[in-house]
Amino acid sequence: MTVDDLRALPLFADVSDAGLQRLAGCVAELERDPGQVIALPGDPGSGMFVICEGTVSVELRGDEPIELGEGNFFGELALLTPEATRIGRVRAGTRVRLLSIPREDALAIVESEPSVALKVLKEIARRFAGVPLDT
Repeated sequence: MTVDDLRALPLFADVSDAGLQRLAGCVAELERDPGQVIALPGDPGSGMFVICEGTVSVELRGDEPIELGEGNFFGELALLTPEATRIGRVRAGTRVRLLSIPREDALAIVESEPSVALKVLKEIARRFAGVPLDT
């Protein structure tokens, strides 16, 4: 994953060059086939994921699944609480390409890059408020 690839993702569009260099050195790219489980409730919250291509379905406590697509992220709550575990099942809706960012590295970016922190906080608030993705 190059600095330019990272900058193309909405979450990282305003990150400094130094921050992008740091991210490029720690992210892992994952690919999953449709239906493949990416996270399960109770799994350790070891980091967060950013969707580069494709879609995932997030299933939370009996609610209707939430579809997330390119540019969206999940697993961000693991950044805020060290002992956090996953709260939902996430599975690939289509063939999906993801970035996996280890907790400590993602937390360092959130702490050092205000634009990322604000985007993550806004998304957390949007999700808790139940506001649809397209608004």
